[in-house]
Amino acid sequence: MEHSGGIQASLSGRYATALFELARDAKAIDMVEASLTRVRAAIDQSPEFAELIASPIVSRGAAAKAIAASAELIDIDATTEKFLGVLAQNRRLAQLPAVIRAFRSLAADHRGETTAEVVSAHPLSETQVDALKDQLRARVGRDVAVDLSVDPSLLGGLVVKIGSQMIDSSIKTRLNTLAHAMKG
Repeated sequence: MEHSGGIQASLSGRYATALFELARDAKAIDMVEASLTRVRAAIDQSPEFAELIASPIVSRGAAAKAIAASAELIDIDATTEKFLGVLAQNRRLAQLPAVIRAFRSLAADHRGETTAEVVSAHPLSETQVDALKDQLRARVGRDVAVDLSVDPSLLGGLVVKIGSQMIDSSIKTRLNTLAHAMKG
């Protein structure tokens, strides 16, 4: 797979590939992916959790204990919990968001899907996500898994990235374009 070759080149890609291979061998790709989705939500919704994974000053032991405690609260599977422990021990928790993106991409490839990174100004409802998936499927001709994140600075609209293709309908970009044109 040419696509995963690019993923494997980065540190986060190597970690994601290792986790993916463990999950594949345990026939637990969907379970691990669901756990990682809950971890991603915890990063987005809990400033304390986001700080824990980003902080370079938290000791390995303290990080591992905090991850173990968080794993129970977030309700993640044993494979993902062990993996997070390894990241904590190796002082690589800051790589977690990139690892999650790379894992999702590997899992989507495994299912024959394309992954789209979607950034919205506000969380999307399930109905909106389903409609977006339908539109993207029509555009690319295959099923599309979406990796959702929120960036309030967009003000409204979406930024969708599939491979090297980007669709930016954010209000922020439109306003910047308008301001640039007015300076003309």
